[in-house]
Amino acid sequence: MEEMNFTLYTKEGFQQLVDELAYLKDVRVPEIKVQLAEARSHGDLSENSEYDEARDAQAKCYARIAEVEELIKHAKIIDESDFKVGVVSIGSLVRVHDITFDEDCEYTIVGSNEVNAALNMITDRSPLGAALVGSKAGDIVTYTAPCGEVKIEVLSVERAKKN
Repeated sequence: MEEMNFTLYTKEGFQQLVDELAYLKDVRVPEIKVQLAEARSHGDLSENSEYDEARDAQAKCYARIAEVEELIKHAKIIDESDFKVGVVSIGSLVRVHDITFDEDCEYTIVGSNEVNAALNMITDRSPLGAALVGSKAGDIVTYTAPCGEVKIEVLSVERAKKN
């Protein structure tokens, strides 16, 4: 039996995909059709930069629609009731002490398509995320970073706050 490739999502992350797809189909596509019609009304298409720009926007929009549909097709929403309290998993907010660099950090573990480095949202597939998954407060885990081996102590684990 062929194993299905899927990507894990929190409920919120999956809903963002669904919302983006609806926006693209219900808002962007009609906007682009209006832009194309207006650009066509200006006459000769061979020298019409507005028409070229609208066609480029249309191509990008349809490419993104196809990409989001594929992401949704291969999405698996995690059931948070399956996870043990206090154990790191997708959807966990983890506070750690980086022993190697002597600093405290906080990370939210998310599916690979929900990553946002600016918000310290890391994937369960990253070296750090993979090292943290399954650990609990008090555990010391090691992972390999570009700078070498890094040791971190898990200080606390809780479910990430919903927006």
